[in-house]
Amino acid sequence: MPGPRSAARPRPAPPDGAGEVIRWAAFSCVLVPVVLVWYGTSPAGAAGAALGLAAVTAVCRVLLRRSERCAARSAARGAARTGARSAARRSARSAEPYANRSGPQSGRRHTRGRTPVN
Repeated sequence: MPGPRSAARPRPAPPDGAGEVIRWAAFSCVLVPVVLVWYGTSPAGAAGAALGLAAVTAVCRVLLRRSERCAARSAARGAARTGARSAARRSARSAEPYANRSGPQSGRRHTRGRTPVN
């Protein structure tokens, strides 16, 4: 069983999902025509299949990258909004830090006369 990780070793980067899909698609663009020729399809037919697969792969790559950019923009926009809201909350809380200490979050027990009966 391997021991605990040392702090000196950097962690591997998370896998790039779209990049992985594109690599497999490019691999299939090469593999499919080879298999088609192996099983008796004409080289022209295999080349046509390769061109079709390459076109579909290119369109998918464009759409995947566009989707990643839109998701990153949306996440940045959401983080900016959340950051502004939390900064407003922090400033409102810090204005009167100990003004109301008898409320439900004062740290004291609130039984309101409902103590258990022995």
